[in-house]
Amino acid sequence: MAEELFCKSAAVLIKCKDCEDRRENIRLTVGWQSTSNAVHKKDLAVRLTDDTDPFFLYNLTIGEEDFQSLKNQQGLLVEFSAFPQRFIELLDQCIREQNKEVPRFMLQLVTQYPALDCIPASLDIIETNPFKHLTHLSLKLLPGNDSDVKKYLAICLQNMKIENNSLQERLHRTEDDLAKRLSITQQTLAEKSKELDRLRNEWAAQTNLLANKHSQEVTTEREKALQAQTQYHHQLEQQKKEVEAAHNQTVQQLESRLTEMESINKELTERKYKSESSIRELKAKLASMEEECQRSKQEVHSLRKENTTLDAECHEKEKLLNQLRTRTAVLEQEVKDKEQVVARTTEVFESTQEHKKNLEESLEQKQQQMGKLEATVKSLSEELLKANEIIKKLQGDMKKLIEKIRLKNTVTMQQEKLLGEKTQLLQKEQQELKEVQQSLKQKEEEVCKLQEQLDATVGKLEESKQLLKTNENVISWLNKQLNENKLAALQETPGSFDPSTISSGNLSRPGAMQNSLVHFSPLQLNPSSIPATESKSGPSASTPTVMAASLKSEPVGLDLKYLQKREDGKPILSRGAPLQKASCPSSAVPTRPPVPKQGNPPTVISAYFPGQQPRLPAS
Repeated sequence: MAEELFCKSAAVLIKCKDCEDRRENIRLTVGWQSTSNAVHKKDLAVRLTDDTDPFFLYNLTIGEEDFQSLKNQQGLLVEFSAFPQRFIELLDQCIREQNKEVPRFMLQLVTQYPALDCIPASLDIIETNPFKHLTHLSLKLLPGNDSDVKKYLAICLQNMKIENNSLQERLHRTEDDLAKRLSITQQTLAEKSKELDRLRNEWAAQTNLLANKHSQEVTTEREKALQAQTQYHHQLEQQKKEVEAAHNQTVQQLESRLTEMESINKELTERKYKSESSIRELKAKLASMEEECQRSKQEVHSLRKENTTLDAECHEKEKLLNQLRTRTAVLEQEVKDKEQVVARTTEVFESTQEHKKNLEESLEQKQQQMGKLEATVKSLSEELLKANEIIKKLQGDMKKLIEKIRLKNTVTMQQEKLLGEKTQLLQKEQQELKEVQQSLKQKEEEVCKLQEQLDATVGKLEESKQLLKTNENVISWLNKQLNENKLAALQETPGSFDPSTISSGNLSRPGAMQNSLVHFSPLQLNPSSIPATESKSGPSASTPTVMAASLKSEPVGLDLKYLQKREDGKPILSRGAPLQKASCPSSAVPTRPPVPKQGNPPTVISAYFPGQQPRLPAS
């Protein structure tokens, strides 16, 4: 999105056809998206995602043309420019109401399960009433395909990497700061420890000097105290006499003042009792007056009700009179044809007039009663005003005391508010510290895991390098052994061996000996893999077959005692062991050639002693 307007998680009620309804927290993002269209440069993009499920993705892009069709379908009264702000206000309202037991606004997503690319899901903003559910807005969102999900996951991964890099930078900075602080504190601690030792030495020296001075001063002060003691004794006796005389005078004055205060106290208590008795009498009068006032109010209320009923009856009668007058006006036009009807109406009119006169008389009587009641109410109100003046004086004193108490309460409340705000700020800072510490711990654990994986991979690489080196050494040693065995076999075959040919032909050319080397694998020996010697400059054609037969007669390699086993059960070569005998099959292992009977027996190269040189037989 080019410009993000809203990104919050809200509780959404998800409804599927084949499964139960569930409520989940889903992140809603609303923003402007740039387009290639020259007329409409921006489209509104709406995206639904789940923080716990990365494959949950629904998208919607609304252009101005799409919005016009949506406006006509759902009867919207908002233009395209103001639609995002109104939509965000509805979403905020849903988020505010989601924690209530019966939310007024709620979000609802109707989907197919499983979600298909072609079938859209509808996001509804619903207002609940006691009568029905009103859908303010219904948007159809398409589930994200593979490419959309990959793009979304790539964006999420990029954001996580950026956050990780920023956190690592912060971690390095904090580590550097802490290291600097630690070094500074260590330096200051060393300096302070030196100063402490120096001060201790100075203090010890000063304490010794002060002790000596104090002992000298004590002796001098004792002598002075003995001299001054006699003088102070005489002065104290004189002062004691003066104080006793002053004390007696003050006691007499206080006794006279006490008698005066007692007389004043008696007068005040008498006034208090008189005022309390007057207050009681006034309270009793007030209670009786209130009872009389309530009774008079009830009577007035009942009379008012009767008056209203009478007014209603008069109004109805006046309505009847108006109706009759209209009817008489109509009937005057038809007098000639309806004289009988006129006579009846005149009778009814006379009866209504009589009834009206009776009602007027009753009204006059009721008005006279109302006048009497108003006179009694006036007299009662005058007495009540006098009582209210006395009560107001008492209430004024009470209000002054209440105002003083309120001032104290306001001061205490302000102090409590300040304390509450400070405690809230402290709690917020502590929570932020805890979150930062937790994130630092997680990053340290991730760094430790990555370091362990690195160490493991480095160890595996070193093991593989060592295995490669040992395999190369074994292959080179086996090639040397096979060449030496081939030479020994050629020497031992009677008739077909000619030393002159070796010296003149094969041995004279280094390339011939190199071509005759056998490339031997450390896992398996195969006689067919041994190449024959060159026929151009070597002996006759029967030599390769004889040599292969001689190689089959005797096995080349080490006994099983030279083999060791690792902890996982696989055999390994020991130091100086040239070959793993267990890996060679019985058919592929070459046999040792037979020793000839005539002449001196030739010395054959042993696999156990590779450094021994062969001796040619006597011709």
